Amino acid sequence: MKTRFDTFDLVCSVAELQRLIGMRVNQIYDIDHKTYLIRLQRSEEKAVLLLESGNRIHTTAFEWPKNTAPSGFSMKMRKHLKNKRLEVLQQVGTDRILDLQFGSGEAAYHIILELYDRGNIVLTDHELTTLNILRPHTEADKIRFAVRQKYPLHIAHTTTMPETPIIHDRLSTAKPGDPLKKVLNPLVQFGSALINHVLLQSGFEFNCKIGKNFSLEKDFDRVMEALKLADEILSSARKSPSKGFIIQKKESKPLQEGNEDFMMTNIDFHPLLFNQYKNQHFKEFESFDSAVDEYFSRMEGQKLDLKALQQERDVMKKLENVRKDHDQRLVGLEKTQEIDKQKAELITRNQGLVDNAILAIQSALANQMSWPDIQTLLNEAQSRGDPVASAIKNLKLETNHISLNLSDPYDDSDEEELKPMIVDIDLAQSAFGNATRYYNMKRSAAKKQQKTIESQGKAFKSAERKTKQTLKEVQVIHSINKARKVYWFEKFFWFITSENYLVIGGRDQQQNELIVKRYLRPGDLYVHADLSGASSVVIKNPSGEVVPPKSLAEAGTMAVAYSIAWEAKVVAGAWWVHHDQVSKTAPTGEYLTTGSFMIRGKKNYLPPCQLVMGFGFLFRLEESSVERHKGERRVKTVEEDPLVVEEDKEIALEDSEDEQPLGDIKEENIEGSSEDERSVFPDTQIKLDLSGPNVKFIIDNKRPLDEQDDPQEVYLGDNIPVKVQSRRTSTQEKPARSLQEKAESGKQKETSGLKRGQKGRLKKMKERYKDQDEEDRKLLMEVLKPDGAAKEDKRKKNKNSQGQKLQQKKKGPGPPPGQPNPQNIDNDDEDVGPAPAVDMLDQLTGKPIDEDELLFAVPVIAPYGTLQSYKFKVKLMPGTGRRGKAAKTAISVFLRDKTITTREKDLLKAVKEETIARNIPGKVKISAPQIQKHKK
Repeated sequence: MKTRFDTFDLVCSVAELQRLIGMRVNQIYDIDHKTYLIRLQRSEEKAVLLLESGNRIHTTAFEWPKNTAPSGFSMKMRKHLKNKRLEVLQQVGTDRILDLQFGSGEAAYHIILELYDRGNIVLTDHELTTLNILRPHTEADKIRFAVRQKYPLHIAHTTTMPETPIIHDRLSTAKPGDPLKKVLNPLVQFGSALINHVLLQSGFEFNCKIGKNFSLEKDFDRVMEALKLADEILSSARKSPSKGFIIQKKESKPLQEGNEDFMMTNIDFHPLLFNQYKNQHFKEFESFDSAVDEYFSRMEGQKLDLKALQQERDVMKKLENVRKDHDQRLVGLEKTQEIDKQKAELITRNQGLVDNAILAIQSALANQMSWPDIQTLLNEAQSRGDPVASAIKNLKLETNHISLNLSDPYDDSDEEELKPMIVDIDLAQSAFGNATRYYNMKRSAAKKQQKTIESQGKAFKSAERKTKQTLKEVQVIHSINKARKVYWFEKFFWFITSENYLVIGGRDQQQNELIVKRYLRPGDLYVHADLSGASSVVIKNPSGEVVPPKSLAEAGTMAVAYSIAWEAKVVAGAWWVHHDQVSKTAPTGEYLTTGSFMIRGKKNYLPPCQLVMGFGFLFRLEESSVERHKGERRVKTVEEDPLVVEEDKEIALEDSEDEQPLGDIKEENIEGSSEDERSVFPDTQIKLDLSGPNVKFIIDNKRPLDEQDDPQEVYLGDNIPVKVQSRRTSTQEKPARSLQEKAESGKQKETSGLKRGQKGRLKKMKERYKDQDEEDRKLLMEVLKPDGAAKEDKRKKNKNSQGQKLQQKKKGPGPPPGQPNPQNIDNDDEDVGPAPAVDMLDQLTGKPIDEDELLFAVPVIAPYGTLQSYKFKVKLMPGTGRRGKAAKTAISVFLRDKTITTREKDLLKAVKEETIARNIPGKVKISAPQIQKHKK
């Protein structure tokens, strides 16, 4: 399969790409470390130019998967080439080197693309001094390719072929048997395919070899004519664009029913239909550029097709081997029967000779002769011509056997002739006994043959059934891989909270930068932990409504898990802020590194979280199945979540029997006693301070608290605890109901649904708050409202008006809906684009049912509490195990689940192992029922 341009390809590509001259660079992306995309634009005309070091250059109409964060080389090219006009696109000499000039005069920059050997991409200034290089190296110990070195354009070839005497000398010194094309290829700048074409055109045989189909004296002139023809074809290609041709090969598919089936695979691409390919299948294109784009864009899909085809062939080969094994076994048993029968017949016909031989050896053994003496005695008898001794060919006294050379003494009779044969004789038995033994062996082989024939049908049917199942699985997995849609958020750490909020986190500093710049939008929340290596986490909240505490806690767990806390096995906490508190603008004289941001205002601290993550699977539902899973991830009401009742009870004010005024109550600590609560919010106390003029409600999560309310400026990554007063409470999202009503509803629930101790506490709550009316409840809710929630309404009211005023003063109209405020986030030339879609979340479910139609499976790593309702899940905790092994173990656990369906099994098998292990935080311990059995 062809993977790179030759010289003729490059010439044709350069001629066609001249249409890009005059277009400006809009943006530059990298697909991988060797492949880059340059987006060009001229008025309404757009084009995307693809460059791959060492291999190819062409425009592309296909959507290529770009790297999540631009590489350093991409950033360097963006800095120097953005908005520059493409002025020159030319081949350097006659070599496989391409020079692209952007801008003119002293403001010009060059990209030099090398398409030979290991390839290279070099960015230079107008004097060809290297600014950045993809592969620094030294050639021939003299020429250096490195930054601040001038690119040596003079090393490129300037002619398509050398002088005639040089070609003659090279052909005269070539080894006999070398292909003619192989000898000519290093001498000329045409490419092997074009050389083959012109040699066939000049009358040479295909794959002509020196000394066999080629004579230097007779054929040299024809060789020179062929090379001149190649030079003319090359010159013609420089003047006008060429057509494109993809050469295809028919790959037959193995079928059990004998029907023929095949698939067409692309094996080559050319700007001309060469003579050597005229009898093969090909696909013609209007331009060479479009043919190359089609060829390389289909390559990945074709690799999947060929992989599936090879798997099918391997399966069918195994089936064929089973059939051959049975056939060979039957042939072997039949042959064994024939041999045993002949041996028995020979013993019977030579009964006297056999008995005498047995008697002679037994007599020697009875006289206590040593084995060497018996061998000496046998040799002496053979030398005298003794007939019995001459028949003995070998002594096997260690097994109490001898070998006799027996022939048929009645070969002149009408009976079946027996060929002479070496027969093993047991000294413990007579001639008759030995013959009987061979007859018994023959009958035993006959029985085995019969059993083999009887079982052959069953065994082959079983193998055929397994083969069909395997073929089906191969096709299913292949179709899943081709239909699998990769969501935009899968390039990050991500999960969906138990209340259907998408949470994303950066894998490194570049992704942290990208997440804030491109994906942090109005309404979203930013979550972080003051720990080394902590990920920047964003809760996507396009609705702008208040994010529930449970989702905040889950996002905080994610932020801590993807930090140094995982390896250190340290329990830590995280904090969150609103999107407009995050800025890339540093104070005067200071600088923010990549992935660091300015946080203005107070941080809202979350309770410390346990390092317990989970690995599970979400399944993509077909549209008709989405409706039955609506609302399975939503904010739970009091009746649906018993834990909420406990939390409400814990934060309630306790009225005294004498209706003591609020001012007389000093302070009350209300601590949860539920074991579940302690596991979710460890070491957290809820305090009500009513001693002063203002009622204060504080969640104490063992952090230092500050009474000041003035905004503070802090840097991310300082690892210094910020003193803030946290007023978070789990009631900020609860429906407008009095605590008495909640207690009433809790009592009405089935007693079996309540946790231990809840029934008694609910009864006390009802008695304690029986006199509370709606006005009291509203007043209390205002008192208990957290700092972020209390300001939320104010933020919503003032956000648009203030932003518009600020924009009108500085830049005119404000940003369109859904776009980030440039006053808060510095975009650094990033193309923010439209807001990322999150409406597809309802298409994913963690608990499929039999009636669902599932399209593919998506692995997810999330806080374990988030995965509680998932059908397939395992617990992950800090440990010593490798991520890849843990992923394999988890898949093994899921595949052996008794409730798994065939479709679910196929979908899980189709997921790549590297995709599964990618988001596991680090060294891990996996926990699931009967996990040791699966590990073994």
